[in-house]
Amino acid sequence: MFSILIVEDDLKLAQLLQSYVEKYGYRAEAVQEFDRVMEVFQGIRPDLVLLDVNLPRYDGYYWCRQIRTVSTCPILFISARDGKMEQVMALENGADDYIAKPFDYEVVMAKIKSQLRRAYGSYALGKRERTVECTGLVLYPERLELTLSGKTVDLSHKESLLIETLMENSSKVVSRDYLLDKLWNNQQLVDDNTLNVNITRIRKKLSELGVEGALETVRGAGYRLRPFWREEP
Repeated sequence: MFSILIVEDDLKLAQLLQSYVEKYGYRAEAVQEFDRVMEVFQGIRPDLVLLDVNLPRYDGYYWCRQIRTVSTCPILFISARDGKMEQVMALENGADDYIAKPFDYEVVMAKIKSQLRRAYGSYALGKRERTVECTGLVLYPERLELTLSGKTVDLSHKESLLIETLMENSSKVVSRDYLLDKLWNNQQLVDDNTLNVNITRIRKKLSELGVEGALETVRGAGYRLRPFWREEP
């Protein structure tokens, strides 16, 4: 049974969400003390988080970043803030989707089910940790780690998705549109510079592993991760 953590300070709304989630056969728990969000998260290890933006003390963006340091589970923001910038900030801070209030509960449940399928459907037959490998690079998506020759760098959730896509298409040009859709689903909510920023971060992480120049920008087409070989000392 999948478990859902609800981080919403409107008690009535939190109770309604919990009731709806449980009605569909999921286990649900709502945070009661909003300075203990990570403590509760670590205690129950939910499969998905519903997270409000406006919270006491620290906002949802802060808690989203904290969760992303330990987990790649889907995070859905639910907020009365419906501006484009708020949605971009949510995605930039590691969220997988954004639902503006007031919302239809059926839509919320459809999005929850969709995210659970995307995140866990391919693991339904086993618990073995997944890895992605490419010319010596080894990505551990569930750990948010990238390794090469004994060295390891930590990744954000979006960085992990980005390098995974490039590794799986090694030597091929991957279009910007494909990457935007893969990482953010809804391209119109993402500023064109957002992908550039994440590409720059990936190049920096590769550089920390001793890999220079392998991630190419193909003008007018997209990006390509070229195979590379390092001579052993």
